[in-house]
Amino acid sequence: MATDIKAPQFPESVADGTVATWHKQEGEAVKRDELLVDIETDKVVLEVVAPADGVVSKILAAEGDTVESQQVLGHFEEGASGSAPSGGDKAEAAPEQKKEEPAEEKAQASDAASDDDSASDQAGPAARKLMTEHGVAASQVTGTGKGGRITKADVEKTINTKEEKRASQPAPQQPATLDVPATPGEREERRVPMTRLRKRIAERLVSAQQNSAMLTTFNEVNMKPIMDMRKHYQPEFEKAHNVRLGFMGFFTRACVEALKRYPAVNASIDGDDVVYHGYYDVGVAVSTERGLVVPVIRDADQRGLAEVESQIIEYGQKAQKGKLSIEEMTGGTFTISNGGVFGSLISTPILNPPQTAILGMHKIQERPMAVDGKVEILPMMYLALSYDHRLIDGKEAVQFLVAVKNFIEDPARLLLDI
Repeated sequence: MATDIKAPQFPESVADGTVATWHKQEGEAVKRDELLVDIETDKVVLEVVAPADGVVSKILAAEGDTVESQQVLGHFEEGASGSAPSGGDKAEAAPEQKKEEPAEEKAQASDAASDDDSASDQAGPAARKLMTEHGVAASQVTGTGKGGRITKADVEKTINTKEEKRASQPAPQQPATLDVPATPGEREERRVPMTRLRKRIAERLVSAQQNSAMLTTFNEVNMKPIMDMRKHYQPEFEKAHNVRLGFMGFFTRACVEALKRYPAVNASIDGDDVVYHGYYDVGVAVSTERGLVVPVIRDADQRGLAEVESQIIEYGQKAQKGKLSIEEMTGGTFTISNGGVFGSLISTPILNPPQTAILGMHKIQERPMAVDGKVEILPMMYLALSYDHRLIDGKEAVQFLVAVKNFIEDPARLLLDI
């Protein structure tokens, strides 16, 4: 039974997507829930899987094509055995093989044709199709699949070996003066198109700078109290909650308590209106190969340290695999970005619209500090708060950052609510 392979239903915030990668080709057999194609949107990569066992009979949307929600990407033949392309396809391929070919290639094509019945038992549909296209006989391929079955990779290996052998033979009548190595120090360039996510990130960053009155205020925090606490309680905490006690949990809690005291920092601007949020959804910036993503910890004020740490670890793992959902990255009232994990000593984080503030954490570095008239070496971290001056005054921004600093330097304040 033939069915359509459709793009997923995109959320309202996503207009369209791009066909990123087809993991299966026409005529290739697939199992139920096996990945067929990736659709890249402005925010996430969505996966389309096989609805049942069968064969990808037709691909309509090629890699790089822009597609809309629920658009038909191809056709799927449910329950099909994965046979090679139909006779019509073979008829079209035959004239191409009749073009002037080297004698060796003709012989190989003939061998492949005569060995077709044998190949049907030994090779999968994708492998058979590739053998037909390149004139490779089953007897020329060493099968590495189960029971000696010939896989597509086996055929590709055979084809590559043939091409390498042909390339290694000296070209006839080629002037010796042309056989020169590349010039040392040659300046190479490589041009690749931006991914949709990278383009979207670029647009949002430029928009944030152009459409807000962004300023940044700095402070520094003594990390010794938190580091001592982690060292003392880490074994018990990990045993009780099955997760390590990190810094992000403390900073998330500290920010939430500071946001309660300075609600404008947790607000957003919508046209001529200010929207004050009565909840605390904290976004945590995560760096991936595809770009920066910001999954959101919902109701962070209702979560304990262990739950926050577990959520951050889960988001980080999902982000690296491209498995974050759009829902997990939508919304957020405030964002924390930790550039310190990459060694950043100080920076000015850019706002994540429509939010009005973002906290930047940085590298912990020992520095000489004056403490009660004496010089001590302490593990210090610079903090940066970028904020939208249209809504948040400098005084409020500084006070918010000082509040975060006080909570980190004296964690008992988080328990005592002072």
